[in-house]
Amino acid sequence: MTSNQTDTENVFLCYPLRLDSCPKLHRLTVVKVAMYVFMVLMIIITVFGNLLIIISVSHFKHLQSPTHLIVRSLAASDCLLGSLVMPYSMVRSVEGCWYLGDFVCKVHSSLDMTFCISSILHLSLISIDRYWAICDPLRYKMRITNNIVTVFTSSTWLFSFLYSFSVVFSGINAVGLEMLILQISCVGSCVLFFNKQWGLICPIITFFLPGTIMSSLYVKIFHVALKHAKVMSQRVTVAAAGGLKSQSSAHRERKAAKTLAIVIGVFYFCWLPYFTVTALDPFFNYLTPADVFDALVWFAYFNSTCNPLIYGFFYPCFQNAFTILISTYVCGVKDSNSLTFK
Repeated sequence: MTSNQTDTENVFLCYPLRLDSCPKLHRLTVVKVAMYVFMVLMIIITVFGNLLIIISVSHFKHLQSPTHLIVRSLAASDCLLGSLVMPYSMVRSVEGCWYLGDFVCKVHSSLDMTFCISSILHLSLISIDRYWAICDPLRYKMRITNNIVTVFTSSTWLFSFLYSFSVVFSGINAVGLEMLILQISCVGSCVLFFNKQWGLICPIITFFLPGTIMSSLYVKIFHVALKHAKVMSQRVTVAAAGGLKSQSSAHRERKAAKTLAIVIGVFYFCWLPYFTVTALDPFFNYLTPADVFDALVWFAYFNSTCNPLIYGFFYPCFQNAFTILISTYVCGVKDSNSLTFK
């Protein structure tokens, strides 16, 4: 009895006054501080990095092309994920408790799904846009306009919102798991369970299908870009000036191909582990530890952190825009020569 009483006293609850409360996670103070520091830095980079993308495209008319409008909409998804979802997920991951009630938990889970799905679908839209631009440039200029892009990005947002909220609030994802949820449920938890059917449907619709389309298009784009670069590099003997221009174009094509490879690589690196576990876990009686699943969720969030870094480091137009915005509005340097793109 003494041993049992001691064990009970050492258990810290999310809601100490409630017997049906979930226990808090026991972590060393150093570990908790390290987790908070890492996650806060990740949130700051995600929010402000994507804000730079949004402001750059909105502020500079040079960037208001169909492609960059998709990038801006992608940045909006990632920015909202970083500001409305990740801070609450951080507290839940570190403390092991959810303090905002069941309804807010459902809203949080729905927004989490909405912004993540929207981000993935926007990456797919960018791949389709780049495929048309590189593989069929004449039709691309005639058919892909800013208005068309607005329709597609709006449809992407609408689908992501309706799909996520309907799945979470209808509870269709947990049909057949009522006894399991009843056995393990406690006050202070916020966990989204998927049965076997929806454990497969969600990853297929929201990741594997868009990912397959994205990969196929990027492989085609990669080969076409390398082919163009090879053709352009063979034209250097036409004239001195023409040769320099061809070399420059060939360099841009190679760089574009490498950037696409980085985009698709980071995408799979961040998202594949999460969706693989989500699809397989229901078939293994939900054996994945909570800490492992949380780590995979943050690994997936990391894609939204990486997106603005990729565009900032590998696209000169965004590099110039970032430099101008930061030097003008943060550092207070107003140089008329810096207000034009190179």
